Amino acid sequence: MSLQVSHLHKTYGSKVVVDDLSFSMEGPGVYALLGTNGAGKTTSIRMMLGMLSRDRGEALWNGQPLSTDSCNIGYLAEERGLYPKYSLMDQLMYFASLRGVSKEESKKRIKSLAERLEVEEYLYPKAPAPSEGKKRGFAVKKKEKPKLADQLSKGNQQKIQFMTALLSDPELIVLDEPLSGLDPVNTDIIRDVIREEIEKGKYLIMSSHQMATVEEFCTDITILDRSKSILQGNLNEIKKSYGRVRLHLKCESDIKPFIQEAGAAILSEKEYEYELKVTGEEQANRLLAALIGKGIPVITFDLREPSLHEIFVEKVGEEHES
Repeated sequence: MSLQVSHLHKTYGSKVVVDDLSFSMEGPGVYALLGTNGAGKTTSIRMMLGMLSRDRGEALWNGQPLSTDSCNIGYLAEERGLYPKYSLMDQLMYFASLRGVSKEESKKRIKSLAERLEVEEYLYPKAPAPSEGKKRGFAVKKKEKPKLADQLSKGNQQKIQFMTALLSDPELIVLDEPLSGLDPVNTDIIRDVIREEIEKGKYLIMSSHQMATVEEFCTDITILDRSKSILQGNLNEIKKSYGRVRLHLKCESDIKPFIQEAGAAILSEKEYEYELKVTGEEQANRLLAALIGKGIPVITFDLREPSLHEIFVEKVGEEHES
């Protein structure tokens, strides 16, 4: 199986919102679409899925136009779309039926995902416990009513909608800001489920502002800025191309004169702990030798490749300066 996106282009009047986007996935994995607000990520996803018309370009799955007819697709939209006044269970059963999942299988999958995402209490109302009060004519607590979407927090609504994206056991999963607005506990729950889908050999396309999460999962990326692709390729290869140019350095005293003498740039500092930009191992080792030569204790010396966050900020900043 393969996904091929070629020359997607979209304008609104005279404004170009996606300018000739192309990328491909030749095997299972995670492809990340990154960009500033308004860069064209969501518009690109909607054009790929046929939800939005294209001025030109195409998206192919195994050589055929990508659609729900040619591919089992699970989609989590950036804008949450549950019906506020209908029970959650009815909605999940309805969405599963739209994808051709049988009623019996839908119930099994909903139960499994509810347990995995820790939302059982919202889908399965509790029956009242047997009560002596009933025998004596006292009032008995009624069975809880099924929960409605607008009775849940935004985070739990998001987990329910995430369930809808997975109910058909999709081949291709498209997640637009899947972790937006979640607390750390729920973030970890959804991250674990995403990891499980990757292990099953699924194809995932993810758009997110949370660079650390994207870096954990993705193999290939496209960074969009003002409708254009400004960086694209395998993330590991991109990071290697920068080299080991970030240095985390911690000492027990102020070492700024040594840093300046070595020619390194201070990106941030706090209580004798520094994030530096260096030209490479030679400059970093020269700084380390100078500190050791003066008998200055070095607590942390970590020379590494730049993170995806740092690459993103640098590339987008370069584009805005040009």
